[in-house]
Amino acid sequence: MSHRRPEPVEVVDYDPTWPGEYERLKLRVLDALRDNVVRIEHVGSTAVPGLAAKPIVDLYAVVLDLDRASEQLSAIGYTPQGDLGVHGRIGFDWPAGEKRHHLYICRPDHAGLDSVVRFRDRMRSTPNKALEYADLKRELAARHRNDRDAYALGKSHFIEEVIEDQYA
Repeated sequence: MSHRRPEPVEVVDYDPTWPGEYERLKLRVLDALRDNVVRIEHVGSTAVPGLAAKPIVDLYAVVLDLDRASEQLSAIGYTPQGDLGVHGRIGFDWPAGEKRHHLYICRPDHAGLDSVVRFRDRMRSTPNKALEYADLKRELAARHRNDRDAYALGKSHFIEEVIEDQYA
């Protein structure tokens, strides 16, 4: 059973504790997945130094066997929630008592992971684009405070442009 609750969209200034929180969560996931894990990526806005974000760390674990990984993560309190709208990955509810974070698992050939990593890297290497993105997120959060879907949809065009522009 999911313990996710609808929460207002809140974008806050960058918090320098986010990388440490990612490292803590990463170690916990690595320990659970053992030899089934290929790598773990910190993605999303909390992975970009200086970027305003929703205060929720996002992790992608690349694994060899999705079913086995799901069992391994369930054993430490994660609850599988299906693909959450992205084919080829599995999203998880965070364990009870843990600070909210997003954990996804996928296979090494998952195209969606490549896109989020490219976007993260582009934001890290292009401060003016990161500032533009932060402004957009703040505007969308104010406009769609109680509608996470509309907030996400409002960011999608910008994200797609940034990923495509990386190869221009």
